[in-house]
Amino acid sequence: MPPTDAGPTPAPDAALGPLPAPHPGAAPPAAPTPAAGPLLDHLAGWPPADTPAGPFALVPVELDRDLDRITAWMNDPAVAAFWELAGPPETTAAHLRAQLDGDGRSVPCLGVLDGVPMSYWEIYRADLDRLAGYYRARPHDTGIHLLIGGSGDRGRGLGAILLRATADLLLDRRPRCGRVLAEPDLRNTASVAAFLSAGFHYAEEIDLPEKRAALMVRDRAHRHLL
Repeated sequence: MPPTDAGPTPAPDAALGPLPAPHPGAAPPAAPTPAAGPLLDHLAGWPPADTPAGPFALVPVELDRDLDRITAWMNDPAVAAFWELAGPPETTAAHLRAQLDGDGRSVPCLGVLDGVPMSYWEIYRADLDRLAGYYRARPHDTGIHLLIGGSGDRGRGLGAILLRATADLLLDRRPRCGRVLAEPDLRNTASVAAFLSAGFHYAEEIDLPEKRAALMVRDRAHRHLL
C-alpha cells in the first residue's frame, strides 16, 4: 500500500471526474466476472457506506473504463515507490487482468466518494493468498490494499476514514470473515498511521519477498471497542 497522505499526483484532481455514463445505444454490460462472485460474497452488489466525508462505494474495475485513470495514479512517484507499477498502460493492465481473469479471490476496485472515483483498492481473500504462508491465517481472512489517487485527497485524514468504513463494510457484508488485514511496507509510516487511526492494531512484522511489512489487523470482536 502506498502513502495515504503523501506526494504529488501527475494529473489535477478535477481531471479525474465522475465515472462516465454509458453512451446511448452502447452494448449492454458484459456478464459479471468472477470478481463479482462468491469468494468475496458478491462484492459488486454491496451498497455504499456512509462516511463523514460522504457516501463511499467500492466499484469493481472495468479495464476499458478505468485503465487510464489507474495508470496515471500508478505513475505518481509517491505511489510508484511502493506499488512498483509505474510505466505504460500495459504494465497496469497486466496487473489488473491477473485479478480480473482469476477466480475472484482478489477484486480490484475504484473507491468512489460522493460520486467521484478517487482511490484504488484491492479486496482479497488473505487466507487464499500467498500472504497466508507468512502468518497464522484463519478461514475467510480478508485483506485490503489501497492507494489514494489525488494529492488533494491526501494529508487530511481521509485515508483513515475510508479504511474504517471499508473494514466495517467487509465485516458487515462478509459474516464469515472475522478479521480484516493489511500488510503495508514498514517504511510507509503514513500508511501504518492511517490503519492505526482506522481501528486496526499492529500484530507483528512479517518478511515478504519484496518488503518487510507490518501486519495490521481489525478484529470483528473488537470493532465496537475502537
